[in-house]
Amino acid sequence: MKYNIVYKSSVKKDLRKIDKKELPGILNEIENMLKGNTFKGKELKGEFAGLFSYRIGNYRAVYTILGSTVLVLRISHRKNAYK
Repeated sequence: MKYNIVYKSSVKKDLRKIDKKELPGILNEIENMLKGNTFKGKELKGEFAGLFSYRIGNYRAVYTILGSTVLVLRISHRKNAYK
């Protein structure tokens, strides 16, 4: 099943904090991997139950699945991803 990738508007703010050299690779990885296999990431627990995290080097994309849509909620460095 193909999924549509949608970014929450606050992700734009997250993207400004990422190094410009790394940004295209991160976005390509999200588009390529999550479009066909949304369960590639790990399911989060505790207060983040129902969300998923996908590892891209030192960065994490936190997302949820809504029907046939993957809603990316946050993209940030791993030390800040779950704050």
